[in-house]
Amino acid sequence: MATAEGTTTGRGRRRSATHTRLWGWLLLPPALWMFVFFVSSIVIVVLLSFGHVNAAGRAVFGFSLDNYKALWNPTYLTVFVRSILYALLTVGLCALIGYPVAYTIALHGGRFKNALIAALVIPFFASYLIRMYAWSTLLSDEGLVNSLLLKLGFPHAIKFLNTPGAVVAGLVYGFVIFMILPIYASLERMDLSLIEAGKDLYHSPLQTFWAVTLPATRAGVLGGVLLVFLPALGDFVSAQLLGGPGTYMIGNLIQQQFFEGQNQPLGSALTVVLMAALALFMIFYLRTTQSQRRET
Repeated sequence: MATAEGTTTGRGRRRSATHTRLWGWLLLPPALWMFVFFVSSIVIVVLLSFGHVNAAGRAVFGFSLDNYKALWNPTYLTVFVRSILYALLTVGLCALIGYPVAYTIALHGGRFKNALIAALVIPFFASYLIRMYAWSTLLSDEGLVNSLLLKLGFPHAIKFLNTPGAVVAGLVYGFVIFMILPIYASLERMDLSLIEAGKDLYHSPLQTFWAVTLPATRAGVLGGVLLVFLPALGDFVSAQLLGGPGTYMIGNLIQQQFFEGQNQPLGSALTVVLMAALALFMIFYLRTTQSQRRET
């Protein structure tokens, strides 16, 4: 009996080892792909950020901190602060728009839940660039929005483009779906009996929402904040097409340095600082979610 059990155990271990080797070989190609085209590119950007541009206009690797010192220029600092404010405004507006939408679909969508989610997601299959071009056309001085306003009796066209409001509106439209989906998933997983119990304990719907529903879906909200803040902070298309020089963000500076200014070392330094800011936000998010899991 002991021999049979030992044989069975040995076969199980060999089978497990075979599966492990198989998964290792399957993971090897994507791991190599990530290393060659992602990790190596980040290393090159970091190394290039310490370089300079020679007399011929070519980027040269080096060991100087001049590019990072240049970022203390008031112009760059203003763009950094503006980018953070735009990203935070985008997160706040996406939460204000996305939570009611997700709540309505999850708790009152009934058999049309899937259709409603599909109706929200399908438009975002179109290219982000194309959607921003569409917004630019709609909000132009002679666009559809101003044409309707003039027909309704407005004395003159309203200048929508080249304003902070247009940039933030474009960011909200571009990334609001990333707030809706995680909140919807949290609401779907929530035990609805908690809401009924909350109504008995807290009476008003608003008190029930603040005391029961919102804490129960906090993980979805935090996930939405992460998914919206990260791309919004590094975005450049919205400010490029809907704004102007006075509304440029970090992404626009990086694009200018790499393509227009031909100063790749300075653009690399901007990229490293942006990646560091995003990494700090990721660390904050992970620590917050871990503390929440310990509490639950």
